[in-house]
Amino acid sequence: MSENDALLPLALTSPTEEAQPKTWRGFSEPGLLIRHLEELSLNALPALETTYLDGWVVRFADGYTKRANSINPLYTCATDVEHKITYCESLYAVRKQPTVYKMTSLAQPRDLDDMLARSGYREEPGASVQLLALDALDKPNQGRVTLAADANEQWLGAYFRLNNVQERYMPTMRHMLQHIAPQKCLAAVYIEGQIAAVGLGVLDRGFLGLFDIVTEPTMRQKGYGFQLMLYLLNWGKANGAGYAYLQVMMSNSPALYLYEKLGFHEIYQYWYRVKW
Repeated sequence: MSENDALLPLALTSPTEEAQPKTWRGFSEPGLLIRHLEELSLNALPALETTYLDGWVVRFADGYTKRANSINPLYTCATDVEHKITYCESLYAVRKQPTVYKMTSLAQPRDLDDMLARSGYREEPGASVQLLALDALDKPNQGRVTLAADANEQWLGAYFRLNNVQERYMPTMRHMLQHIAPQKCLAAVYIEGQIAAVGLGVLDRGFLGLFDIVTEPTMRQKGYGFQLMLYLLNWGKANGAGYAYLQVMMSNSPALYLYEKLGFHEIYQYWYRVKW
């Protein structure tokens, strides 16, 4: 990689500076990067069913997680929006699920958030989407962390337990993990033969998505999550990733501290609009 191709984080110009386009891995506008990261996150958590509706990606996964059971209004619309909203409500009603929209500042049409609010959709918290360039990474400590391309029963059991996955959703989550199309990496920290922390990495077009990084409550504050992250980040870089991204709730102070320590910075936030 030449100096001209160096990986650069997004930067905002001050009002007194001449506005110059910031090229960022082929994205000259922040909005294009946001849309790309949204697409990557869809690939990293495949729904059981997906319908494409005039620029909206409509997903269903038996009610497991809002992300996998929501409408993603990513692209320009051409048809009547009110009709689309009603139609989507009917799709979720048949499944006895609330209608959920995963919203960003790029939601299409641009006034969709106001339309949903007027129609009785309440706003619910989403997450901060953060990014890290992988051009300079610390090396993890040796040992304790294992990486695998597929999940064994011990890893799955720890993943379900640490992420508080209800038993009725375990078959759904198992199916989703098995059907991730991009390259994936399942990480675990082993202490005395037992899994103390787990995490999932999904590598897609040069971006490493990090998901469900969780440490056993009795084993926190020991650096296990930090080491697990370093293993996943170095694995991603070794396999061609230039950047890593993740999604973290703003109320999760320990995770925010960990990710800031690693160098992640926020690109955007998403939120939900929900109606029963």
